[in-house]
Amino acid sequence: MKVTLREIAKEAGVNISTASRALTGIYGVHKATREKVLGAAKRLNYRPNLMARSLVTGKSHTIGLLISDIRNPYFAEIARGAEDAAFAASFDIILCNSDLDPDKQFRYVRSLLEKNVAGILMNSVATLTPEQRAELANSGVPVVLFNPPMGKHSFSTVVADNYQGGRLAGEYLIGLGHCRLAHLTGRRNHSNLVERCRGFLDAVDAAGGLANAVVIHGDHSYRGGYELGRKLFEQHPEVTAIFAANDVLAFGLVQAAAEMGKSIPHDISLVGFDNLEVSGLIHPPLTTIHQPKYEIGQAAVESLLRQARAVGPRVPEQRVFGVRLEERASCRRIANVSQERPEIKAEFPRV
Repeated sequence: MKVTLREIAKEAGVNISTASRALTGIYGVHKATREKVLGAAKRLNYRPNLMARSLVTGKSHTIGLLISDIRNPYFAEIARGAEDAAFAASFDIILCNSDLDPDKQFRYVRSLLEKNVAGILMNSVATLTPEQRAELANSGVPVVLFNPPMGKHSFSTVVADNYQGGRLAGEYLIGLGHCRLAHLTGRRNHSNLVERCRGFLDAVDAAGGLANAVVIHGDHSYRGGYELGRKLFEQHPEVTAIFAANDVLAFGLVQAAAEMGKSIPHDISLVGFDNLEVSGLIHPPLTTIHQPKYEIGQAAVESLLRQARAVGPRVPEQRVFGVRLEERASCRRIANVSQERPEIKAEFPRV
């Protein structure tokens, strides 16, 4: 028969209220008393009724993880970090995939809220409308974003230093002697990608006219990288180096390059962003910006649970992880950079 809370309290020699607070980790129970209750629960093989608890508290022991494209291995590493942190805290993860569709994304948000999740982790695929922001803010559920809205907002965020990553990519390619560069990226309202682009263009501008860059927007997916790559090679054959906004986009570009007779790195140097595990396995191995994906997922859950357990008004947390350049074989030096290069007069369009 199922062990009841009353039996746990009797075994531990405390009242039912104290036993309940000890088992749920609520503040205000002395350490010795909590250990006594937990010991009694273990001896009696007690298993809490989480469904009943959720009816009382209005929150389940589940966390919603809403990602934008389940095919991107980046999210597998994010999800692994989140799942490990949730499991350690006795929470379950509900995985939702928006397929880069803003409408599907918010349908999932509402579905998760209806399920009384303890919180939501979300990689937003588009700028949240003021109405959507208000709906989330007023839900009473803590939210942590991997792709924060641009401008002022009241949500917690866990991100990599996207600006610094873009800047590292630009400085590295220019340092190899490349003057004609390109950046292939996603939608203009994707804040992480906007920051990567901004860092890259600042590196180009800092070259003082010795380099120039074209920026082309599209889908930041494998198919998007393929299509953007073909477009770039047809319209800008003079480009010798490319910074792709993520590794999956870079993989699509590699296919486009092969079909159009472009050799990497002989004709085109290529830098990605994410450092997916497969990035070191393709040919040639991809030079890329590393971001700590597992740690980002882990930190997002820890931030969310701190807010869920907070007493009083929640204070949003903003966490930024450092990045680094992972140098492999997809780039080559094309000039003696110790010699001064002529200033480039012609401007590339930043479309």
